[in-house]
Amino acid sequence: MTQPTPPAGGRLLRFGLAATALGALVLYNSVDAAPATTETTTAVAGPSASAAVPSPAPVRTAKRGPAMARSAPTRVKIPQIGVDAPTTELTLDANGQLNAPPATDRNLVGWYRDGASPGELGSAVLAGHVDTKTGPAVFLLLSLLVPGNTVEVARADGTTAVFLVDSVETFAKNAFPDDRVYADTPDAQLRLITCGGVYDHKAKDYTANVVVFAHLKA
Repeated sequence: MTQPTPPAGGRLLRFGLAATALGALVLYNSVDAAPATTETTTAVAGPSASAAVPSPAPVRTAKRGPAMARSAPTRVKIPQIGVDAPTTELTLDANGQLNAPPATDRNLVGWYRDGASPGELGSAVLAGHVDTKTGPAVFLLLSLLVPGNTVEVARADGTTAVFLVDSVETFAKNAFPDDRVYADTPDAQLRLITCGGVYDHKAKDYTANVVVFAHLKA
């Protein structure tokens, strides 16, 4: 698949190819070797390929809060799990898959820059490693979030978008629900994504992805 070229500032619905390409990926190559210790991964095990996909979260038909103008994120804070990290922009590779954040920096969150910005109408996508070759990383405890927890995203325009967590779900990478995660939305939403499940030493990858679904606080 060739890399799609979405318009600047576009929302995810405007480039369906990107949504399809992103699904299989996110953080497919998070670690190219076994984790430094077996204690570094706390994400819950994901369903097998034959397991039933969790029931979809309720679909919103109206805004849950005021949308914000487009502005790039600069920092992400999640008080409940101790995250306080700068951001970097993420793009698609030549195969149309999302490039993961650099594994050389364990405290870095990537933003898919061709999708919605956090606070803008649509689903903004932020991704981070659960661990790297050198130890635990920024989204190690992402799976421990619960509905009602907050995610604060500082933006380049000086504002902060505050999101409330709706659900935290784990999906097998070979059964990733592209439409649920990347589809356009009528309000401002956020997706936080990292690796989950168990580490497959043969494939040198985790078997699942953890996805946090959140909406902009009114």
